[in-house]
Amino acid sequence: MSAPTRLLGRRVSGGRWVLGALALASTVAVSGCARGCTSGRPPIHLNPSMDDQPKVLSQTASDFFFNGSSMREPVPGTVALDALKEDPAFFTGKGADGQFVAKVPVTTDDALLERGRQRYTIYCQPCHDARGEGKGILFQRGNVPTASFHDEKILKYADGQIFDIMTNGMGLMPSYRWPIPTADRWAIIAYIRELERKRLATAATALASAAPAGAAAAPAGAATAPARPAAASAAAQAPADKPAVNK
Repeated sequence: MSAPTRLLGRRVSGGRWVLGALALASTVAVSGCARGCTSGRPPIHLNPSMDDQPKVLSQTASDFFFNGSSMREPVPGTVALDALKEDPAFFTGKGADGQFVAKVPVTTDDALLERGRQRYTIYCQPCHDARGEGKGILFQRGNVPTASFHDEKILKYADGQIFDIMTNGMGLMPSYRWPIPTADRWAIIAYIRELERKRLATAATALASAAPAGAAAAPAGAATAPARPAAASAAAQAPADKPAVNK
């Protein structure tokens, strides 16, 4: 290799080194001033992405559409997902007459009761306890008054009324419209009614077993004394009149 060629190579290598040093210094200067330094210019986005692109934002104006709105209106007759509520008894707990339905408007089977038990354990048991007596952890630790499902008043409630309370809340009880889907609310009510039936059946069995032996009915065919007429009994007990004295 000739001398001029070697000299040219050295100059090129030196120039590259200088350019590299300048680029490094510029990068350090820019990065050092990128944090904490103020500037009137917009920030530099080194990696353009979907965060920085032409797009339509919600609730903004638009000159593209005829009504000047960027958001499009739904097609007439559009129904949102899970918003078609054609069965008022199922979705509101009230019949066509506006009164609460007496019974759960779905088939009550083992699967529904099991689903209700699971949802009851999650959402209801902390207040109403596992037996529905209203002595859950909130009552035990916070003395929060909680209704018992075995009270005479609640036993007389229609199933639709309990559904309405679960949906909209009542007193200290908040609304569970959003945490608990409609079908699960009915499953919980079916399970609550099952708790009530078991409690009443247990009480009836205990009452029957505690009845005295003398209270048992007389065996069929046993002879009984005929009842005496009331007038005859009164005449027998009244003293005889004194005979009249002839003067």
